[in-house]
Amino acid sequence: MDLEEALRRAVAQLHDAGVPSPRADAELLAGHLLGVSRGRVAALALAGAPAPDGFADLVARRSTRIPLQHLTGVAYFRHLELAVGPGVFIPRPETELLAQLAIDRARAVLAERGSVRVVDLGTGSGAVAASVASEVPGSEVHAVELSEAAYPYAERNTVPHGVRLHAGDLRTAFAGEDSRFDIVVSNPPYIPPGAIPRDPEVREHDPDLALYGGGPDGLDLPRAVIATAERLLLPGGFLALEHADVQGPAMLGLFAASGRWRDVAGHRDLNDADRATSGYLARDLDPLDDMEEWTP
Repeated sequence: MDLEEALRRAVAQLHDAGVPSPRADAELLAGHLLGVSRGRVAALALAGAPAPDGFADLVARRSTRIPLQHLTGVAYFRHLELAVGPGVFIPRPETELLAQLAIDRARAVLAERGSVRVVDLGTGSGAVAASVASEVPGSEVHAVELSEAAYPYAERNTVPHGVRLHAGDLRTAFAGEDSRFDIVVSNPPYIPPGAIPRDPEVREHDPDLALYGGGPDGLDLPRAVIATAERLLLPGGFLALEHADVQGPAMLGLFAASGRWRDVAGHRDLNDADRATSGYLARDLDPLDDMEEWTP
């Protein structure tokens, strides 16, 4: 069978299976087998090239709603090509906003002081940590991951960029090493226990450890991230935290309840959804600064 006909049949099969982007997935699966880009697949199809061996089998597996990234072993995030597979949370395009917040702040601190220390709590695939390390040369980036299944993927994706990867729990990370970091960034689990994801790719294949945040509102682990950031950050340090689009007001409330954050702000992603919250750890007021503020 030629490639054009194979793609036509694959698109119909994936569409019938409810796959959201059947044409793109069909071309990406063909490109994976051929070792070429999606654009090159289209060109080969027009030229009458034959379908690659194993294409029908991959399409059949994708029709069962196995994630595309599990079949290709690759997820794309910003400019990175990440290794992914069963047991690790597949990074989402929405999380690129979180990475950008950390990158922008890291660049500013590095320009001001000549050094910057960043930690990504619950790094998963390592997407955010690897992005910061690769896009902010000279930064010192650490990443923490608890899952034994996810850790090997994080290692493959972060270590080549100079990230220092640690096995551990975001709630107890760097115990005894307080006030050492300029930036804490995290995309923790935050789904409430009753909010079962609709998409089979998420519900059946993303690990529960990376999805459900604990507690009736799903915010136990985000609360833990805030508490850990308060311990790890230097005064004036920056925290950026991802959450569900409906959790923005609750997240602002968590920052406010702590009483230790200033300039807290929500951030909207490219879909105009409330996707992340950031803040700066308050500095202890210096008596001299206080005097100068009130001196005419």
